[in-house]
Amino acid sequence: MNEALQNLLTRRSCRKYKSEQIKPEELDAILEAGTYAPTGMGRQSPVMVVLQKAEDVAEVEKLNAAVIGNEDAKTFYGAPTVIVVFGDGSVPFGVSDGNLVIGNLLNAANAVGVDSCYIWRAKESFETEKGKALMKKWGIPETYRGVGNVILGYGVPEGKREALPRKDGYVIRV
Repeated sequence: MNEALQNLLTRRSCRKYKSEQIKPEELDAILEAGTYAPTGMGRQSPVMVVLQKAEDVAEVEKLNAAVIGNEDAKTFYGAPTVIVVFGDGSVPFGVSDGNLVIGNLLNAANAVGVDSCYIWRAKESFETEKGKALMKKWGIPETYRGVGNVILGYGVPEGKREALPRKDGYVIRV
């Protein structure tokens, strides 16, 4: 099977990580793939913020966990790297473009041997006063919206599950 297709079929979310930080060259390759995601009218409007300092990851994780009502929840599962993806809310497809970036990040991570997971709640996290303050600190314009968080690291076996069988009716041919 084609290597690219094999990569798409074997990627799995990981929910438990070693504390070891990913290699800079792996991160660079993953981020570059994110910049090549398709975007509406080629605007390249999404923005990725990379967090690798433990205190920065913990700060955003706390915002994320607060959305579910438990600031102590470990919603990033111990991953040492987090990429927060923002989409430009001032263009009709800006947030959707952010999701395409996330898809590229997840698949690129798998391709270079890094485990990942898409963590929701970035929208709600960055609508809070603390979230808005972080965006301002990072230089993210007010028109941008949180799309999602991509956590990265080296997973442990119990952090991964086998793929579920594909559901009936997933594809309808007309």
